[in-house]
Amino acid sequence: MIFYSNWRSLAAYRVRVALALKGISHTVMPIDMLGGEHLLPAFRAVNPQAVLPALVLDDGQVLFQSMAILEYLDEIATQPPLLPADAAGRARVRGLAQIHAADSHPLLVPRVRQFLQKDAGMDDAGVQRWIARALTTGLQAIETNLVTSPQTGTYCHGDQITLADICLSSHLLAMMFFKIDDAAFPTAVAIHGRLMALPAFADSHPLRQPGAPS
Repeated sequence: MIFYSNWRSLAAYRVRVALALKGISHTVMPIDMLGGEHLLPAFRAVNPQAVLPALVLDDGQVLFQSMAILEYLDEIATQPPLLPADAAGRARVRGLAQIHAADSHPLLVPRVRQFLQKDAGMDDAGVQRWIARALTTGLQAIETNLVTSPQTGTYCHGDQITLADICLSSHLLAMMFFKIDDAAFPTAVAIHGRLMALPAFADSHPLRQPGAPS
């Protein structure tokens, strides 16, 4: 497998964690997003959407969109499972994951921030308010669910790491990158702390990747 990635990409981080959890061998192909490498024809030939991550399988098939890749990895390498055994549990985990991956994170990506600044005329302070609102409203929804659900355990859903945990960790890293206070979300922060004590999460941290600033 060839994993097209970038140290700062939160979507790539999610896939990186899953690859580590499952011990799946792969080759990393770094893409310079700040330099616009993802927009060049060579990468567009891999992923026409020109976004990261992309995963090229051994037979040449290309997978794209982090959540689709995560579920593929969970199907080909079933241990440890990233989804609960019961249908309702799987729905809860996917719902928690999608608060981040489908609702919050898409509002933060570089192409959206660039549009806000260049096309909508928003200044840096306005973009920061936009980002802060997207992240805090999403995390408030996650926190409320975690606090009120009896299914919350050591992690988002019981004591098994799931897609929800990978996405929660991605969300908290976004809070860190954009310097947004997370003190109002103690349950989410505590789970993230437990996740970061695990090698698969710690070693996948964006700032521990090649190309990241020291």
